[in-house]
Amino acid sequence: MLTGGGAFLKGLDRLIHKETHMPVHIAESPLDCVAIGAGKALDNLDKMGRK
Repeated sequence: MLTGGGAFLKGLDRLIHKETHMPVHIAESPLDCVAIGAGKALDNLDKMGRK
């Protein structure tokens, strides 16, 4: 699953598929995925290990 700005790079999905032989999908809203994931991480800081 490609998310973030890299998902908008033309042909990146096909290149990754060609090199890895794995299915590659582009998220419906790649940039939103990054923001949502960051928000979830911030909401769960207490569950993350700190070093």
